[in-house]
Amino acid sequence: MTNVVIQVEGLCKRYGKLVAVKSIDFAVKQGEIFGLIGPDGAGKTTTFHILSGVMEASTGNIQILGKPPRDARLVIGYLTQQFSLYLDLSIDENLRYSAGLREVPDHLFRQRRHKYLRLMSLDKFGDRLAGRLSGGMKQKLALCCALISQPEILLLDEPTTGVDPVSRREFWDILAAIAAEGVTVVVATPYLDEAERCDRIALMYEGQIQQIGTLSQLRESLGLQRLEVRTNHIEAAERFLHKAIDNQETSIVDVQTFGDRLDVLVKDAVTGKTAVQTIFAQQKLPLDNIQTADITLENVFVSRLRASGNDPEFIPFPRAKRGIRDLGLETRDREIPKPSIAIGANNLRKVFGDFQAVKDVDLEVRYGEIYGLLGANGAGKTTTIKILCGLLEPTSGKISLAGQTQNLRSSALRQRIGYMSQKFTLYDDLTIVQNLEFYCGVYGVPTRLRRTKIDWVLETCGLVGRENMLTGQLPGGWKQRVAFGASVMHEPKILFLDEPTSGVDPLARRQFWRLINEFARSGTAILVTTHYLEEAEQCNRMGFMVAGEVVIQGSPSEIKASQPGQLLEIVTDNTQDASNLLKTELAAWRVSIFGDRLHLVLDHPDLEIPRISSILQTKDINIHSLRPIPFSLEDAFIGIVQRTEEGGE
Repeated sequence: MTNVVIQVEGLCKRYGKLVAVKSIDFAVKQGEIFGLIGPDGAGKTTTFHILSGVMEASTGNIQILGKPPRDARLVIGYLTQQFSLYLDLSIDENLRYSAGLREVPDHLFRQRRHKYLRLMSLDKFGDRLAGRLSGGMKQKLALCCALISQPEILLLDEPTTGVDPVSRREFWDILAAIAAEGVTVVVATPYLDEAERCDRIALMYEGQIQQIGTLSQLRESLGLQRLEVRTNHIEAAERFLHKAIDNQETSIVDVQTFGDRLDVLVKDAVTGKTAVQTIFAQQKLPLDNIQTADITLENVFVSRLRASGNDPEFIPFPRAKRGIRDLGLETRDREIPKPSIAIGANNLRKVFGDFQAVKDVDLEVRYGEIYGLLGANGAGKTTTIKILCGLLEPTSGKISLAGQTQNLRSSALRQRIGYMSQKFTLYDDLTIVQNLEFYCGVYGVPTRLRRTKIDWVLETCGLVGRENMLTGQLPGGWKQRVAFGASVMHEPKILFLDEPTSGVDPLARRQFWRLINEFARSGTAILVTTHYLEEAEQCNRMGFMVAGEVVIQGSPSEIKASQPGQLLEIVTDNTQDASNLLKTELAAWRVSIFGDRLHLVLDHPDLEIPRISSILQTKDINIHSLRPIPFSLEDAFIGIVQRTEEGGE
């Protein structure tokens, strides 16, 4: 590998008897975006600490630009998992402080401040306090602070956790532009859809790097293909397909529910389709549609972890009462009365002073349904949830909860509601088990059932034996799992989940959604918000919020199908230059870099493709391949948000 700037050989780190990193090797070349992905506790943050010179390795040889990390710290920018900002300082004051630490001369500071704030679209907000910025703007400012010394190496440890999809895509386009200037980027992320934008990716777990390659190499190495199966009988179909896998009767490898479809991994697409069709025919299940789709990085990641025995066991929830499923009524399998509305809002409005946070919102969530409320930071999602669950009074509008429209704060109604807030709902100075006992008391869980429910949370979270640890000592992903367990121990019939999987690793996220689906199939109505749109596909229906309004509602498939125009994937001989050029001709949101290729949204592709080709050819940029690809839910979300904002302007 030419132009290697990071060389790691035999890196090992021990904390007493615990070996956090076990003799890993990798190299990163100049200008590369190198992704390090893995579950919580895989050793990623420890590796970042060592690369940045914050911590010494126990053994191994680590070279940054030919020097030990401690001697190379002046050329390294490091963005940690926690926001590395002073919230009571302004944007300019944070930047000047970071520049002072790195001894950046005044004339260079002024040049770089102008360059990076303009790149991040923060140039108009220099005097705004960092504490008043949105999550996405905070992360952009933190990146500016890391870049102000113009480092040659940039280390980013989960930089976009909790950041909305629009800001995440902008953030990654900025990373691509920085890398094109020769800066080397090493990034860890729990979002596997954004990890697909890295030049190369390392899969890490249990302190070891298991596999390194480009996205194409990792997909091909899996040796599997993916089918998207659509049916109105999702639960029964999933059950019968899993049964076939368990009995080793089929070439099907894995099945997962995604809202209104099933994702089925098979060894061969042709025989796999035949196997699925045969099972549907045998069970007399209607099959609406079956089609082949690209393998995702999440498919690769989860399959590798399963093969190594790292897939956590799924433990069903210990129910004290009988739900719809326990009564023998499969909500998606039988002709039963249409479930009644559990959560309803009509013309819901909330005004804070002169600011209208929620504008005439209408929505309905039925029992047994998972409804996703999606939107950028500041769109009004959390305010809407707080109103719906009775924590905030609406300015106007009607609300119904569990059939009630009056006395929505009554203790009897609250016993039927579960709420997991965006901020952690746990007390850091209590132990894990003390937190769980507290919530058992708050939610009125019968004393005879408390031990069973608490044990279930501990087992599901993988915390058996560590229940007396202070909650504040838990990593963010584990806190989220415990908080979810605390919110459902009383078996709520209505469940509000505000970004429940923020910062949670892919395996734990999959387990979260198995549990969420289990509650829905038992009749619970679930309203969930998330910034991770690949997991939002798990919702039965969803609504997109923009500036306080719900601008579209429907199933994931309906929303993707409603998108105008076409999404194109283009491979050129200069991705960054092609992106920069096309952004001068098209709205910036229509052009995005994904690794070594571009994604382009065109409303009239037949007319616009010849013009795009001509524009690129004028700058001697050759198109090697061009193909239409399906809209992802993230593409749909960004398109809807941007078109709505353009229409408003």
